[in-house]
Amino acid sequence: MLDLKYLRSNLDKVAEALKIKGYQLDKPAFEALDAERKHSDIESQSLLAKRKQASKKIGELVQGGMSVDDAKAEVNETLALIDKSLDTLKEQASQVEEKLKQFMFDVPNIPDPEVPAGKDEADNVEILRWGTPKTFDFEVLDHVALGTNIGGLDFEAAATMTGTRFAVLKGAIAKLHRALAQFMLDQHTENNDYLEVNVPLIVNAEALTGTGQLPKFEEDLFKLNVDSDYYLIPTAEVPLTNLARDNIFEDKELPLKFVAHTSCFRSEAGSHGRDTRGLIRQHQFEKVELVQVVKPEQSAEALEQLTAHAESILQKLDLPYRKVILCGGDLSFGSRKTYDLEVWLPAQDCYREISSCSNFADYQARRLMARSRNAAGKPELLHTLNGSGLAVGRTLVAVLENYQNKDGSIDIPEALQPYMLGKKHISA
Repeated sequence: MLDLKYLRSNLDKVAEALKIKGYQLDKPAFEALDAERKHSDIESQSLLAKRKQASKKIGELVQGGMSVDDAKAEVNETLALIDKSLDTLKEQASQVEEKLKQFMFDVPNIPDPEVPAGKDEADNVEILRWGTPKTFDFEVLDHVALGTNIGGLDFEAAATMTGTRFAVLKGAIAKLHRALAQFMLDQHTENNDYLEVNVPLIVNAEALTGTGQLPKFEEDLFKLNVDSDYYLIPTAEVPLTNLARDNIFEDKELPLKFVAHTSCFRSEAGSHGRDTRGLIRQHQFEKVELVQVVKPEQSAEALEQLTAHAESILQKLDLPYRKVILCGGDLSFGSRKTYDLEVWLPAQDCYREISSCSNFADYQARRLMARSRNAAGKPELLHTLNGSGLAVGRTLVAVLENYQNKDGSIDIPEALQPYMLGKKHISA
């Protein structure tokens, strides 16, 4: 969340900056809540001062001729009234603080000055293109037809046992999917200096609140029907970033660089009718996720580095892609700046997102209380970043479509052949 003190002192500036995200900050509502909070503070201080004065009055009453017992009784009666008022005020203040906290939870992160204006993905700005899309001398098939013909994709079986937007992968397709994840993990741990972490697929509400999925985006999550407040993770970003929660790190421990391969679960609320065919938009999918936690002065460079690490996977697989910077209207709620990597899909004749790499600055760290010590030895908030390195299912889609042959077989990218026991092709 944003810094409350900063928002209070720069209300108009923040409101103007958030317009690029299409968000209208309710300034009167914030000012009313903040004024109510301030009034509660002043009233509390006033009552505490009266209580302190009343406590000293026993001696004055005794000096004036009143007995000690009568003086205590009179003062205690006054103190009881003050304490009752304080309890009432404390309850009111608690309610105001909760309202203010919920208000702050709903305010998105301020975009970086480099973020371009725009309403949606059509206004994202292309930074570069890598690789040249292959020219085919036959009619290309999409990944659904290719995988089905090989006998490795079964959506009907998944629909029978679970429902729509699930898939069963079999045989060589399942092995290729596993090979992709293994390849990505090895690249990030051996070449890009990430620490591999195996994390829970179930987290509590506090963990999701820390990374910004709750309370605003609960409808996008799968909540478990159990006594505890448990949810399936929408991305490994949640447990990985929570590894920094409630910690103060020394400089020698930073930056934190984590990678994890997990299943991810999303309800895809609001995406009805979009990408209903195939593996592009599933309720359950797998990702290799990258997370960095860094000092504030390092976060801009860290975003470039993390994005390059995701790009390196596409390059080693020789998959054409483009890199775009998201415009304000397409920028996520908590992100300050995001690069999307979009891989070329021949069957769709376009580039499709395969990774989002984002800098959240101190937005998540403030909720998580993830800190380090500055030069003066005082705790300061760290910056958090994350990105897909890559989405495994979408990478499988790209490999199937870009490496297809006229006979329906699939060439195995050279980088994956060691993970496929030297096999160079898969076919029915």
